[in-house]
Amino acid sequence: MLEGKVAVVTGASRGIGRAIAVKLASMGAFVVINYNGSEERAREVKQEIEAENGTAAICQCDVSDYGQCETFIQNVIKEYGHIDILVNNAGVTRDGLLMKMTEEDFDRVVDTNLKGAFNTIRFASRQMLKQKSGRIINMSSVVGVTGNAGQANYAASKAGIIGLTKAAARELASRGITVNAIAPGFIETDMTSVLPEKVREASVAQIPLGGFGKPGQVAAAAAFLASEDAGYITGQVLHVDGGMVM
Repeated sequence: MLEGKVAVVTGASRGIGRAIAVKLASMGAFVVINYNGSEERAREVKQEIEAENGTAAICQCDVSDYGQCETFIQNVIKEYGHIDILVNNAGVTRDGLLMKMTEEDFDRVVDTNLKGAFNTIRFASRQMLKQKSGRIINMSSVVGVTGNAGQANYAASKAGIIGLTKAAARELASRGITVNAIAPGFIETDMTSVLPEKVREASVAQIPLGGFGKPGQVAAAAAFLASEDAGYITGQVLHVDGGMVM
């Protein structure tokens, strides 16, 4: 269990991030719910956690902004004394064919998905080094492993997360800090709910287990990697994808 632990979950106001925040809180962690756009949704997550006797706070921060991340992490440390678990879940998509993709669409996705993870690790790891303990969990994607037409920016950002995870794992291991990634496949979220029916059918046909996953299944993987049971696991990519990549 995670009693006494402080967990920061970025992009925690919906989907997978919300499920992870709720799961970690159910295990006893105090969860800092980060959001960028929707304070209302973040408050709903906090209320959901508190309804189950968990504890949480909300905090706005655009993770793509280096300065905001520094202030955000410093405020968490000042307020709660330590950071034990960091889950980099915040992410966006701006899909389009490579030949038509704008520089703005490429930069926006890489800045949020990849640079955002660097920003939070950059500042949280300093505290974890002092503590000589910590769990960092970065959300990648099957697309970061296989690539995907129409998602050059997203695939690049999620492949970059895997490289960042492995590099950080090597740098931080001597101080008892583990760094791992989770690569979800097709999960029932706002992001996948807008897929056309034909695309959904084609996607399911690629999944050996024959369907989309649930946010709670990804949250369970994150909870394991955050736990003491995962203390000897670092630099790994855990696929939660129904067998898509094997």
